[in-house]
Amino acid sequence: MNLRFAYNTNGTASHRLHDALDLMAEAGYAGVALTLDHNHFDPFGPDWEQRAHALGERLSGLKLGSVIETGARFLLDPRAKHEPTLLSAEPEGRARRVAFLRRAIDIGAILGSEAVSFWAGVPKPGVDRAEARGWLREGLEQVVAHAGERGVVAALEPEPGMLVETVDDYLAVAEGLPGLTLALDLGHLLVTGERQPAEAVRAFAGRIGTVSLEDMKRGEHIHLAFGEGDMDTPAVLDALEATHFAKLVCVELSRDSHRADRMIPDALAYLKTCRAPRAAH
Repeated sequence: MNLRFAYNTNGTASHRLHDALDLMAEAGYAGVALTLDHNHFDPFGPDWEQRAHALGERLSGLKLGSVIETGARFLLDPRAKHEPTLLSAEPEGRARRVAFLRRAIDIGAILGSEAVSFWAGVPKPGVDRAEARGWLREGLEQVVAHAGERGVVAALEPEPGMLVETVDDYLAVAEGLPGLTLALDLGHLLVTGERQPAEAVRAFAGRIGTVSLEDMKRGEHIHLAFGEGDMDTPAVLDALEATHFAKLVCVELSRDSHRADRMIPDALAYLKTCRAPRAAH
């Protein structure tokens, strides 16, 4: 089968969204991983629903599918990166995060996105972890319920350093929430060392809602261009093909906006090169 690739707009921060989409389409991507943020698509800006419909028409014209990403740094609080979260001690903070995720789901429904990806958050010092897990569960139940109502796939991403850090952490919090899929960032597995990336693809094949791919060095949570880290990219792509993964595989090079004009085509060219020996048989 032919894998389908997307590029994450958190790696195109220096480009206008329509220019970034043109670059992706010209390079041959099948989709975009749209990180909702002030510069590309502000989910709280005026006429968000009308803008979402217009964006959907543009994506359709470019033949680009989509995944919605929600990892913007300062969208909810200009003074605290990634805050508030589903683990915030203040109820109003947790409610604000849930409202954001609900809006992301609404946008995903309009665009026909394959999934909406989100993470748990980091408990603040002094917060009891058991209590934080309770807050997380409350938030997840609300998000998953709204996703089910809108026909959107909700995908929880384990993130190094967060309360849900590993794929096993995902399994624990997803118990009893059949609508909660796994947003699998393959580079994170090299950071936590919990599993080999290709092994995780095979083990969680039936539960994966979306996949992110980049290079990373073992133990270092830094997104790198392909070939600069320890990722066995051909093995990962083999595993995705072997498990018949048909959704978008999202390239996430969040630190490379300054060279996105080169990285967008170069990343896809690298991925295609990784498939060339297989295609030759």
